[in-house]
Amino acid sequence: MRAKAKKKAAFTDGLVVSTRARFGFTAAPGTTDDARIRDITQALPPEYADQLFTAREQGATELQLRQIAADGLARMYFRANNSRAHGLGVEFTDVEHIEIEL
Repeated sequence: MRAKAKKKAAFTDGLVVSTRARFGFTAAPGTTDDARIRDITQALPPEYADQLFTAREQGATELQLRQIAADGLARMYFRANNSRAHGLGVEFTDVEHIEIEL
């Protein structure tokens, strides 16, 4: 059952990340936005589920897994699936909690 859910997430449905963490930003040269704690719940597309599952199976560290989730949140939440805020870099630190739902 679990393998079937993971396969579905990695190829069709994606997953949902819920987190409370500190997010900060860098954008165009010379611009920044000070980091602050945010509560975010965001659906991520299947490729992030696949990346997370593959990395975990290959022994990735928590920091590496968190970076994959941060990349997905940056793309989908902050850059609206890369339709705005091009070049916005997102820093994801001081994670209080993170949950991933299939």
